[in-house]
Amino acid sequence: MSRSHPCTRPAGRARPPTAQRLPRSTLRPVVLAVHLATASAVFAAAVWAPGAQAQAAAEQARRLHIAAGSLTSVLNQFAQEAGVFLAAPAELTQGKSSPGLSGSFTVEQGFLELVRGQGLQVVRQANGSYALRPAPVPAPAPAPAPAPAPAPVGAAAGEATLSSVTVKAAMESDVTRNLGTAVRAGALGDVAQKDTPFSSAVVSSQQIQEQAPQKLGDLFIQDASVSDNSGAYTAWSTYLTVRGMDLDWQNSYRIDGKPFLGYTVTLPYDHMEQVELLKGATGFLYGFGAPGGMLNYVTKKPGEVPTRSASLGHGSGSIVRANADLGGRLGDGGALGYRLDVAREAGRTANDGSLARSSFLLALDARLTDRLSWDLQTMYQDRLTEDTEPGIMTRALGSHRLPAPIRNDKTLVGPGNYVDNQFGFVATGLQYRLNGDWKVRTSFSQSYSKTRRNESILGLQNVAGDYIDARADYGERYQYSYWDAMLQGRLQAAGMTHQVVAGASWQKQRNDDSRNAVYIPDVGTGNLGRQNTVRYDSIGSFDSLGLYRLTEVAQRSVFASDRVEINDRWSVLAGLRWIQYEKLNWNASGAATDAYRENGIVTPTLAVMAKLPGDAMAYASYVQSLQQGATVSKLPTYTNAGEMLNPLMSRQWELGIKKDGSDWSATAALFRVSKTTEYDRSCGTDCLTKVQDGASVFQGLELGATARMDKGLSLGGNLMLLDAEYASGEAAMLGHRVAGAPRFVATAQLAYRVPQVQGLQLQFGAKYTGKTPLRADNSIHVDGYALASLGASYEARVGGQDTVWRAHIHNLFNRKYWMYQYSNYIKAGEARTLHLSASVHF
Repeated sequence: MSRSHPCTRPAGRARPPTAQRLPRSTLRPVVLAVHLATASAVFAAAVWAPGAQAQAAAEQARRLHIAAGSLTSVLNQFAQEAGVFLAAPAELTQGKSSPGLSGSFTVEQGFLELVRGQGLQVVRQANGSYALRPAPVPAPAPAPAPAPAPAPVGAAAGEATLSSVTVKAAMESDVTRNLGTAVRAGALGDVAQKDTPFSSAVVSSQQIQEQAPQKLGDLFIQDASVSDNSGAYTAWSTYLTVRGMDLDWQNSYRIDGKPFLGYTVTLPYDHMEQVELLKGATGFLYGFGAPGGMLNYVTKKPGEVPTRSASLGHGSGSIVRANADLGGRLGDGGALGYRLDVAREAGRTANDGSLARSSFLLALDARLTDRLSWDLQTMYQDRLTEDTEPGIMTRALGSHRLPAPIRNDKTLVGPGNYVDNQFGFVATGLQYRLNGDWKVRTSFSQSYSKTRRNESILGLQNVAGDYIDARADYGERYQYSYWDAMLQGRLQAAGMTHQVVAGASWQKQRNDDSRNAVYIPDVGTGNLGRQNTVRYDSIGSFDSLGLYRLTEVAQRSVFASDRVEINDRWSVLAGLRWIQYEKLNWNASGAATDAYRENGIVTPTLAVMAKLPGDAMAYASYVQSLQQGATVSKLPTYTNAGEMLNPLMSRQWELGIKKDGSDWSATAALFRVSKTTEYDRSCGTDCLTKVQDGASVFQGLELGATARMDKGLSLGGNLMLLDAEYASGEAAMLGHRVAGAPRFVATAQLAYRVPQVQGLQLQFGAKYTGKTPLRADNSIHVDGYALASLGASYEARVGGQDTVWRAHIHNLFNRKYWMYQYSNYIKAGEARTLHLSASVHF
């Protein structure tokens, strides 16, 4: 059976008739960005004019005595005693030693002495921290050197990481865990991965380019703790499972530490400096968040070295990508920094759908005085995917096994499916350095997401692959406003060093739903082995859907932490966050329904850390956290469709060790998480209620290591062993494994620089995801599957310009497999894809 609804497409750009653009006056992020930029520029001119001529206050010299040792240990000790943060990639210090340091030095003088003759330099970053970089190669013909530009006092308030812009693409020389990289740890501020008492993962800009990700799961293909539930060209693009727990699309996603709602949004990875995943509960660090973890996108920022680059790429099907990245500094002493990154992607996808994406990022920073700095980041994306793959629901499947896996191609796609999303983000902030040890910063951000989608849900009926095709046609709009202020510094008391953070934050989330949404449970029927011909075309404009305010959630919090360095080996961390929470709901007629308020929620964090020989640290930590309740599916089979459930409590205990050496790096973590269970309770035929009842417990072990060997070879591996079960609640579920939690996941990576071909590097990766329960009663499982990838990078000078040529193959052996996507939902895994790109740096 097929239903066809006529529609008229507007002239010009082909896009679904219902996906009309909002009037420009309603594209709030763009308008807000312009307003903020204008206001901030006026403010900058007023404050900067008298202050730009002033010289920075002279740094106070410190008397130091640091014994000789490896360059890694000497640099770390100097940075600690100087009270500054240094990001030093292990590959730059590998095999190098230092005679140490003795005497009185400023920070810059000390770093200069320590790296003298090493072919390295230490660069002060826009956020006041320091980064170790290769020293620039002298030009063949010497020229008078310009006066050195003073280092920035600071840039992005709340900036998540160091900028790492270079003129020449610094190709990854090995498999790396990025343990020396700074991450944004919420209320702890900017901290190196290896110094946090929590598990984390960082995907660098270089790795993003090498992996050519099309969806969020591709970014973490090397991490065994992360299971991929995402789709490249669907509304399920941001679904991840970490340690067997779903990330919360309402609170688990951040941009530069600021929240946004991740549902239906595939962010432009072109604009990211790195992507950070803090695993586990994050209550003190960020407030509300799922115990699986917190994912933070770090946007590109202005750097000290100008960047001029352009890239062109091609993906399977006929996808063509283009990207241009421009950045540098202007004004007296480079006081104004800028970064503009634009991208365009369009063509036919591997499953014969279509994609059209345009996006831009603009980041600015300014040194208003020698102590005061300002920043602005704004990002906008318009993304349309047509002929999108459907979701596959297994609730009606009576068999205890799934149909045989199928190829993810156009066979599944029925006419009329699409996802049309516009996303905007803007943030601005100020940072003021009180002295060498203390700084205060404040920031404000606004994000906005508008989506119209026509989505197909295939309800499997039997193991032969017969299905009923349902269609959901609706629109949604999400907005997030956020403000924070933070004081961060260090002091000496009772013979101990205290690293203190204190602050406050406020945020408001607004969810708008469709009053006139369409859901047709039986548009037609089909079979997984035959072409889907069931058609449904959307009717009317976005405005005709009659959006109404469904939910508002407001959170206010204050937080404080103290990391006490008891001696050279031991330190302890204690932190508290106090939260005031309010949730308001309305129905389609505008009448207020249930409301939930909670005052004085306290989420503590405690940790003990011990430094071990060889740049290693052991830790034990406890975190208590709140997770926002699920937003129930809008499908009419739910008795509480569209409702946002109340917050959930979770608790986490973790023991771990981290080692970051010049030849090898390793991490290990034992964890236990207990959380309230959310699941679908049957209330009859085609009747479900989303409920909160009982407790789920997740216990596991994570291991990871990389080894850098001779002759350009490096190896890496990562595994997770997980025991997850329903510990209390409904009798039919007790003792069963938690849906979506695989028992075993392992990855392996290899990178090799080919000595016979200068500039050529080969990469190989593999990941095995174990058998995964699809339902809470464990009656059906998704079989385990293994995927392999192969990549190559070649760096060369062409026409006097530095270029990098890349190729990457995903699913090397073109395996068919089912992916777990959500409880009772599966997805056909992506077929083999090839991505090619070339980048030139001017």
